[in-house]
Amino acid sequence: MAACFSSHVLLPVFLRNYMSILSNSVKKRTLTSCCRSTFYKNNAYWFCNSKKSRKNLKVTLTQNSKRQHASASFAKTNLKEGPTLKEFIAKSTVGESQLKEESIIDNVSYLHDSDFVGSGRKVYFEVYGCQMNTNDTEIAWSLLQEKGFKKTNNIKEADVVLLMTCAIRDNAEQKIWNKLDYLTSLKKARSRGTSNPPIKIGILGCMAERLKEEIVERNKLVDVVCGPDAYRDLPRLLSTTNSGQAAINVILSLDETYADVMPLRINNTTKSAYISIMRGCDNMCTYCIVPFTRGRERSRPISSILEEVQSLSDQGIKQVTLLGQNVNSYRDTSEGVDHAMYDERTLQETQMSRGFKTVYKLKKGGRRFSDLLHRVALIDPEMRVRFTSPHPKDFPDEVLHLINEYANICNQIHLPAQSGSTQVLQAMRRGYTRQSYLELVDHIRAIIPDINFSSDFIAGFCGETESDHEDTVSLIKQVKYNVCYTYPYSMRQESKRSQEELAGRNDGNIKVIMPNGLIPSTSTGRYNNRGMQVGDYVVAQINDGNSQVLKATPLFHSTLQDFHQQQRRQQEDIAS
Repeated sequence: MAACFSSHVLLPVFLRNYMSILSNSVKKRTLTSCCRSTFYKNNAYWFCNSKKSRKNLKVTLTQNSKRQHASASFAKTNLKEGPTLKEFIAKSTVGESQLKEESIIDNVSYLHDSDFVGSGRKVYFEVYGCQMNTNDTEIAWSLLQEKGFKKTNNIKEADVVLLMTCAIRDNAEQKIWNKLDYLTSLKKARSRGTSNPPIKIGILGCMAERLKEEIVERNKLVDVVCGPDAYRDLPRLLSTTNSGQAAINVILSLDETYADVMPLRINNTTKSAYISIMRGCDNMCTYCIVPFTRGRERSRPISSILEEVQSLSDQGIKQVTLLGQNVNSYRDTSEGVDHAMYDERTLQETQMSRGFKTVYKLKKGGRRFSDLLHRVALIDPEMRVRFTSPHPKDFPDEVLHLINEYANICNQIHLPAQSGSTQVLQAMRRGYTRQSYLELVDHIRAIIPDINFSSDFIAGFCGETESDHEDTVSLIKQVKYNVCYTYPYSMRQESKRSQEELAGRNDGNIKVIMPNGLIPSTSTGRYNNRGMQVGDYVVAQINDGNSQVLKATPLFHSTLQDFHQQQRRQQEDIAS
């Protein structure tokens, strides 16, 4: 078997029809790394930030949405009528009193409200991954129902199938690819009927954010690719597919929290609910893909969270779980430092657990997680309150005392350790040592004697030794967790990779992992060894594997032609 090594590069999305990914509302702007776009009346202004060209182009849109004219520069008089900084900021928090510019017209000549109407089309949701994905599905469903879509629990009745996806591990993504194979047959069967409209297939969430164009190009059957910060754009994306083209919006926002969207519960039979209080993560742990698929940390205003909690209490919900990728780093700055709720404590820097550090500069201002937790607990004393997933660094004493004081805040803390080895924790960039973690555990138990701990652990991280693994086992025994969630390390494109292993693919496009090292340059060059590099073809012997990955021993370098000829000679020898 020959495998060719290839570098793992996150490719930019090729926008075949750039206008198809622009939002109709100025509240949701489409931004790329090299250009920004916004609508002003009937004009679209493009600002190129590349070093080669810093021209400002003015494009006039006709009613049939074709570009007719482009000017290489603006006259000074035109600049006065052009867009300002506010128009480039999604859901800007700058007050109207601070910016007095002429208001922007949301409606564009070739987009109409009727294009976004669901007209009773049935939507089927399938959710993969964490609790945050469940909450995201409820947000997406709320936005679609508002436009006239209906929900169905029968996938064969659906006009639109939306998969809320996870990208934290490779196995999660493989489930989605397998599901798409099934939906392919379903879509083809529907297309043979003349009375039913064609099924629209959409990929939402983290996998949509990570793989982008590959999802559309791989089998040409996905119609919509929508990232975690683009759910408001779903009705428009679905309407765009009516013309037969795929629609993509995977732009990450610096301030999108869906604070004004009241989620519609997918499962009305349970008495528990999830509430998203913040999105994104700034920790940049080396094994984690979340900062690349969910973006930077931003928090919902406390007022909108309390309103949702009260609504759920009125519905008879008995347990709410506050959600966030780093839930206890919550920091509400929506009302400014002059708000009456602010005091001297909230104006100080965020306080971390003793012995912990972070890769980013400590933040100042805002109402913290303890403020939110306190006010949520007061809404309904008979409604349990939980929160997940926290980071061990963000456990000030105020939070611990609240848990101990209020009976409806569950005496349970999820305290992800990830490893019991200080060496591995350093490689993971977790910001603490084994000793500081154990000191935090002792400190929590001193304040909350009957606390229940759960944790996450990763086995087989890059460079992990048997001794490191034994440290993890001993930590589990010492802390005595109630529950542990353990996973083998799954390398993602943006996470850290081992320098001692290389990954390639065989002719069948199956990933092959093998140890890095010196191997012969040819099948007969025993003493002419050289290292393996990206782009090399290597003949390897398969030793182990599963349905997604093969493990092999590299034998020698080769070329495609040499390998093919060698295979042919072997077949001829067998035949003779």
